[in-house]
Amino acid sequence: MLPLADAAFQIEPLQLAPALAVGVMYTVRARRLAGQGRPVPSWRRACFYSGLGLIAVTLVSPLGVLSGELFWAHMAEHLLLADLGALLLVLGLTGPLLQPLLRTTALGWMRHLAHPVPAFGLWAADLFFWHLVGPHEAAVNNDVVHALQHMLFVGFGINMWMALLGPLPKPAWFGNFAKLLYIVAVRLTSTVLANVFVWSNDAFFGVYGPGERAHGISPHTDQVVAGSIMMVEGSILTLCLFCWLFLRSASEGEERQELLDLAAAGGVALDERRAARAVAAGRGGELRRRIENDDTR
Repeated sequence: MLPLADAAFQIEPLQLAPALAVGVMYTVRARRLAGQGRPVPSWRRACFYSGLGLIAVTLVSPLGVLSGELFWAHMAEHLLLADLGALLLVLGLTGPLLQPLLRTTALGWMRHLAHPVPAFGLWAADLFFWHLVGPHEAAVNNDVVHALQHMLFVGFGINMWMALLGPLPKPAWFGNFAKLLYIVAVRLTSTVLANVFVWSNDAFFGVYGPGERAHGISPHTDQVVAGSIMMVEGSILTLCLFCWLFLRSASEGEERQELLDLAAAGGVALDERRAARAVAAGRGGELRRRIENDDTR
């Protein structure tokens, strides 16, 4: 019988409290925007609540319980939280939703962390830090450290995805090719760590010893399975991101050409770089209205 079949569901308020608080804030803000005539698109709300649901279910599921007993379960838990859960949360965000946070003096500076360079650096540093023996085993042995680990994984995961998919303005140089390199860098970082676990001759973490013996799995096998899960999940997600980037590039090219054709038909001066910047920033519709009103200056 699989270990998951023997595990039970477990509620840990310390782990679930942040997700509950974020969910309440999101709901209040979304309702306020809807009352102002600026509703959050339904697909974005679905993504956000799906992300929260995935995080909550992962934490209370048998997988969450087994994460303290088996390394592969701990790895699967973190991938669901920090990769997939964080990605869904970012897809649920819009500029108007974030306005109250970004306008405050205390939190407004955080927008700079979503720049691709610090976003990637912070995410990578956090990933490697928590897979060092000391911090990793401390998280397994201490509930408070474990909760902190999850908060940082999800937080830096959100920030990493914000740089790629979030609603905040992107640097002018961060076009589709730069996005491709960003995706490759993120996945390469995860792949390097996964390969360390798969190909190492020694098991790094002794904290899982009792659980591995109880479930009849050797420490080395446990580690190889964990690394393999990391590699497979990363490969699937990378393929999905490449498909997204290809479709995005094709869509932007089509929209850019439509704007140029519209401007030429109306005798409005519009260079290709300006059209490309507007489309990349998601402001193609606004530029279209200005062209139609002959007001591009």
